[in-house]
This record gives sequence, structure tokens and C-alpha cells, in this order.
Amino acid sequence: MGLLGTIRDALAASTESPNRGDATSSTRGSYWCHDCAERIPARDVADGASPTCPECGDEMELERSPGSTGCAC
Repeated sequence: MGLLGTIRDALAASTESPNRGDATSSTRGSYWCHDCAERIPARDVADGASPTCPECGDEMELERSPGSTGCAC
């Protein structure tokens, strides 16, 4: 395999990551406590619930909408 083939394979592999979000993914983002840096995946929270931070007890915020492909950080 030549250099161009190696580069092409590396680029293709980087876009096929199973951890990369997409609009059809069941991941809806994560709830974050910005003060404590605590994270709870949205899939672990019942629909319609707003979890509280296990550290400080404050309400956590949902970061990333269901159709977003961006990071929830």
C-alpha cells in the first residue's frame, strides 16, 4: 500500500468512529453541573426529569440537543 492509500484509510477511519455523535444516535447529550464538573448521560435520566447534581444538589443543565453532532462539553 502506498502513502496515499495509508492516508486515505486513516482519514476514513477517523470519520467512522463509533463514539462520534450523529442525528440518528440514541444519545441525547449529557446533563452537566458546571460548578462541580459532574456529568450524567441523558440516556440515564427519565424523560422529562431534570436531575440534580450528586455533589452539590443543584439542578443540572442539558448540554446538546438531540439533533446536534457537537460535543457536550
